[in-house]
Amino acid sequence: MANRNLFSLALCVFVSLAASAQVRAAQMVSLDVEGTQFKATLSDGRVLYSPDLVGATLTIAGAGGETKIRIEAVEPDPGDAARAAAPSSEVLLHTFSYRTAEGEWKNLCDPGPDGRRQGFPLAGRARGDGTIAPAEPGVFELTCTGGAQGKCVRFGYHPWKTRDGAPTARALYDACVRLVRADYAGDGRGTTRNGQPIDIYDLVGVQSPGNDPAHEFEAGFSPEGAVCVRHVRVRENASLEALAGGLRLKGRTGAICTEEFARANGAILFVRSPP
Repeated sequence: MANRNLFSLALCVFVSLAASAQVRAAQMVSLDVEGTQFKATLSDGRVLYSPDLVGATLTIAGAGGETKIRIEAVEPDPGDAARAAAPSSEVLLHTFSYRTAEGEWKNLCDPGPDGRRQGFPLAGRARGDGTIAPAEPGVFELTCTGGAQGKCVRFGYHPWKTRDGAPTARALYDACVRLVRADYAGDGRGTTRNGQPIDIYDLVGVQSPGNDPAHEFEAGFSPEGAVCVRHVRVRENASLEALAGGLRLKGRTGAICTEEFARANGAILFVRSPP
């Protein structure tokens, strides 16, 4: 489990929430997610959020038996507030641990590019293609900062936001997941690799393009996948020839794919990378 960057709670039932005395003094009525934090409603009317739930253990019943996940710590994401293009203080990073069959507590998350082994809950249900679909209240996923879902939230693409105009916040988030995973065909098959440098940017002011001369325009993305691809990110995992053979990107690979072409054909996110 520790090697997974997305832990699905969509089909699980919460059996108990044990934490500090302030939680034990009342019964939990519901557990939901707002943004990147838990919202626990208690029987006495109190509402507690993630910082109040440090030390809590979530006991989850699933087809494979019970799994216990403990909230070890919660802190604001320093990178969220420091982003130059669109700073905020909305993202809370959780340190999660899970209990092994031997009774040990181990970190749920693998390290991300910055070495952090943290994550957060996201409302919704995981799709098979790597994105997260909206779902009924109480359904959420635990995503780690090392995975595409977690990276896109930390980049500033917050799917829970209400955003006037097009593209919507959800569209930007889904396009980001496709982009980070180099899911050019939009079929859920990622073709990137860990540690691959990219420069992601958009036209709505969340991320601005960098100026690294080693990066060249790679592709433009929509929520459905790449709109066009100028060069693939990892040649060992994908090729322009194979992409051009599919209906989706036929006639949209190679030199024809510029930022202007991508924008004109529906791209809302763009990426540069070493050629």
